[in-house]
Amino acid sequence: MNDLFQQYKSYLLFEQNLTSNSIDAYLRDVRRFLTYLKTVGVDSPARVKPAHVQRLIQLLSEMGLSANSVARNLSSIRGFYRFLLAENYIESDPTETIDRPKLARRLPSVLSYEEVRKLIEMPDVKHYLGLRDRAMLETIYACGLRVSELLNLTLNDIYWKEEFVRIFGKGRKERLVPVARTALNWIQNYIDRSRPALDRYNRSQGVLFLNVRGGALSRMGFWKILKQYVERAGIRKEIHPHTFRHSFATHLLERGADLRAVQEMLGHADISTTQIYTHIDRTFLMQEYQTFHPRSDVNMKRNQNKLRS
Repeated sequence: MNDLFQQYKSYLLFEQNLTSNSIDAYLRDVRRFLTYLKTVGVDSPARVKPAHVQRLIQLLSEMGLSANSVARNLSSIRGFYRFLLAENYIESDPTETIDRPKLARRLPSVLSYEEVRKLIEMPDVKHYLGLRDRAMLETIYACGLRVSELLNLTLNDIYWKEEFVRIFGKGRKERLVPVARTALNWIQNYIDRSRPALDRYNRSQGVLFLNVRGGALSRMGFWKILKQYVERAGIRKEIHPHTFRHSFATHLLERGADLRAVQEMLGHADISTTQIYTHIDRTFLMQEYQTFHPRSDVNMKRNQNKLRS
């Protein structure tokens, strides 16, 4: 089985356009699966029955893995079997009858526009690092980027005249996303006034946003920067880098943007992923209704209380 695992690893590395994080996750899940097979006396993927896969999924759930992690494990095993089928190592796929675990669709935390504005205006732009931070916050919100997409931006990914940025998302899929002129102006200020100091050792390799050593800023580095501004702004919500992406989508939909357009900007392959934001939009509509409709529950109770007093 180790030989097949090594061939699958080579396939992911050299034939699939995946990020290193995705490859690591797939390989870790498949390695766990193969180790499990040995413990139950199965010495070949060709001898695996659906019951073997189902039992592993059950064990992972019992161990306390989240539904998302269990679902990812099943997807990894399925990918391994698709590879084995394509290479004619096996004749059937034992995973095809296994149902994917149902995932809870939790509504993500979202900032109001005023909270976004407050956060974006927190950095001290008189300082070269503050100017960098302002440009980053403007960009991640203006384009609804994942933090990895923001930190992987290069100088060549900015289309100044067209007002677009080129993004390489999950699976290195390329998309073009509009960027507000305000954000472009801050990026230009950062490039002119801050970036030369950060890139004084010429180590940047064209990466747009740099750390103090002149290399690409890490995800943890960005998180620490954001946490600092959240605390200063006095925002008590649970905020993480992805919150800007959630807020971007929600604010667009609240103001009437087409769901398909938002899907394209976010880089979602399936519109059902984008539709989670319509639930937030409905929450916003209900809040507006309860606040302003004269016969809403809130206003009826308020009127009754006035009559009693």
